[in-house]
Amino acid sequence: MKTFEYFQPTEIRFGCGRINEVGEAVAQYGKRCLVVTEANIEALEPVISKVQKSLEEAGVAVARFDGVIPNPTTEVIGAGAAAATAHRADVVLGLGGGSSMDSAKAIAVEATHEGTSWDYLFFKEAPTEKTLPVIAVSTTSGTGSHVTQVAVITHTETRDKSAIFDPIVYPKVAIVDPELMVTVPQHATAATGFDVFCHSFESAVSINTTPYAQLLAWEAIRRVFTDLPAVLEDGSNIDARSSLAWADTLAGLCIATAGVTLPHGIGMAIGGMYPHVAHGETLALTYPAFTRFTWEAAVPQFAALGRLLNSDADGAQDEEAARQSCEELDGFLKKIGMWMSLEEKGVPEEELPALAKQSMVLPDYENNPRIVQSEAEMLELLRQCYRR
Repeated sequence: MKTFEYFQPTEIRFGCGRINEVGEAVAQYGKRCLVVTEANIEALEPVISKVQKSLEEAGVAVARFDGVIPNPTTEVIGAGAAAATAHRADVVLGLGGGSSMDSAKAIAVEATHEGTSWDYLFFKEAPTEKTLPVIAVSTTSGTGSHVTQVAVITHTETRDKSAIFDPIVYPKVAIVDPELMVTVPQHATAATGFDVFCHSFESAVSINTTPYAQLLAWEAIRRVFTDLPAVLEDGSNIDARSSLAWADTLAGLCIATAGVTLPHGIGMAIGGMYPHVAHGETLALTYPAFTRFTWEAAVPQFAALGRLLNSDADGAQDEEAARQSCEELDGFLKKIGMWMSLEEKGVPEEELPALAKQSMVLPDYENNPRIVQSEAEMLELLRQCYRR
């Protein structure tokens, strides 16, 4: 068995009703809290009011920053950091999906360090112990940000999307309450749910995979295949919502140790250049090309995938089951309403060469079992993603 390490400092509080513990959880780490959210999400406002009341009852002074946007930018993080400074915050709470939780982490860095959050990306200077403690409350089943050391940020001027990646930004406490997720719209549920699958499967095929990541990944994948269609049929199905929330948490734990691969590198580039495309959408439109490019380099994992998607493949040889997995996953994407293309998402065809170049900036593609060798090869993959 290969040697490996695993580090996970986040206290996970999972289950229905756990949102009631938010005041006590935050009070362990500070007395002045900045609550970081998106704006104008009507279904979340009662939750936000409940959180603010819980914090105040725990003796925590509260301010809210509601400037988060999907694919949060350096400008957003700067405004949030200014709000944290003005409030003299000593703890930051990210409430929402991945954008809010990632923003909370980046704000916790920028509010306590010189320069901006962009100065502390994974290949630059590491943030220090001055970073404010972060509490995460997830309201979607996707991203896994509540249990990772990653904060994704977009630099608007350069159309670049990158990340802070450091153990200092692991949330101190993650509250995962499936009751907060029953109002997530159908398409957002599908997009974030597919992201859970991607995190899990990519951590299973990554050259950095570990026995621990494999254990968590396949459990999460099974839950996505079973419970994502169930939730899309009935969003109020709390058992299926709970299962997806747990799958999301497992998937986050996976990528915290094994990382992601080729689709996420491409997806980050798409999100940076075309921020109107949701992260889960960038992955969905990438996967048909990715699976066909990669399966022969990871036959055992793709064979397992094929058998999970189609029990008739149980009797097939590994190579045949792996090959069939590509079409089976296509069918799953269609089933959950995530079959899409770059063209459908408004990406200009003439910009594909620039997108190919940007897709090789982050090192994620190097973790793939089969590595893209050139911009020309990356461009060919993107052409396969362009039109369905």
